[in-house]
Amino acid sequence: MEIERKWVPEALPPGLGEHESRRVEQGYVALDDAGAEVRVRRADDQLTLTVKSAPGLVRVEQELPLEEEQFAALWALTEGRRVVKTRHLLPLGDDLTVELDVYEDHLDGLLTAEVEFPSEAAAEAFSPPRWLGREVTGDERYANRALAVDGKPR
Repeated sequence: MEIERKWVPEALPPGLGEHESRRVEQGYVALDDAGAEVRVRRADDQLTLTVKSAPGLVRVEQELPLEEEQFAALWALTEGRRVVKTRHLLPLGDDLTVELDVYEDHLDGLLTAEVEFPSEAAAEAFSPPRWLGREVTGDERYANRALAVDGKPR
């Protein structure tokens, strides 16, 4: 299970370059109308196939490692359903980390930030720092699958 909240920051926080980051390319092999997805992802040299249930505060997620040949074959099926971003990992304390995504290509200029929680109670009790901006948890327009297909929300 994945328990996370999501925001749209208006600007990059100071000191971003001091934290760990990685380039992420992900494409969607299959999307269903209920919100489930099958995606492939390259995060630096790590290749995965991920199956997720519909977006929201809590969702089921299963990840499987891929070999380069498997990734390449599946990646070819994702044309027109891709996002490219740099993910910055910013520690918040209390064992929480902000995953700040800075998008490229057709999503250039968009920022999103997610925090994953150990429980629903922890997610609900969390008071976000102001720089995280407007909360969009559960707003399907900001799900990566929608960004890949529909572009930036208006």
